[in-house]
Amino acid sequence: MSVLASEWIKTRSVRSTWVIAAATVIVTVMVSLLGISGLLADWQADLPADFDPTGVSFKGILVGQILVATLGAQAITSEYATGQIVTSLAITPRRGKLLATKLAIAALVSLATAVVTVACSFGASQAALAAAGLPTASVADPGTIRAILCAVAYLVLTAALGLACGAITRSSSGALAIMVTVALLVPALAPGMPGLLGDVAGTYWPTTAGQISYTNAGAGSLPPVIGLAVMTIFTLWATLAAHLVLRTRDA
Repeated sequence: MSVLASEWIKTRSVRSTWVIAAATVIVTVMVSLLGISGLLADWQADLPADFDPTGVSFKGILVGQILVATLGAQAITSEYATGQIVTSLAITPRRGKLLATKLAIAALVSLATAVVTVACSFGASQAALAAAGLPTASVADPGTIRAILCAVAYLVLTAALGLACGAITRSSSGALAIMVTVALLVPALAPGMPGLLGDVAGTYWPTTAGQISYTNAGAGSLPPVIGLAVMTIFTLWATLAAHLVLRTRDA
């Protein structure tokens, strides 16, 4: 418990923790609303048959996930930047325990951030859709509660993945580069990949699969729970890799 308390004190005392958390909420909501306003004319003229008002609410997660990943990464990269990691390892020589503690604190902070982000994004987006006279979603609709919970879980997993990348690279910029590649670059390139490679990258890539979980996916997509499971497994492997790196490399 003392290690957990120590990590919590370190996390809450870093101003960037709360700046990034607040930025995640604001940016995610704004991007979601911009997406609605930018496509409003097209939707009014020709609303797609598979229009998903729930999924539209969470479009901003595409950008917000990078901030959440940074929130997770800085839990350990900030200590490497200042040299505090040497003291942390001296106090907690069991490196697996230290990583697990940091992961727990990062998960708690990102969970709180994700709950506020998802709630604000859903509420603001539904209000915007209603104001435009477009179909909206409510928590009573089938699949809406599942999508909300999966959106929260996706953001928490993204923070854990960011922490793992931070432990591996020991650098905020390095972790950010990996997360941008994983979360944005590969999914963007997937449609242009040939044959089976493109199909696999477009469906089973961890962030792509995870994002399916918070939409009412159409036919041909992974089931939402399976999509989140793919993201979970990938995050678990990344965390195990971070544990191995932390154990085998000097501080």
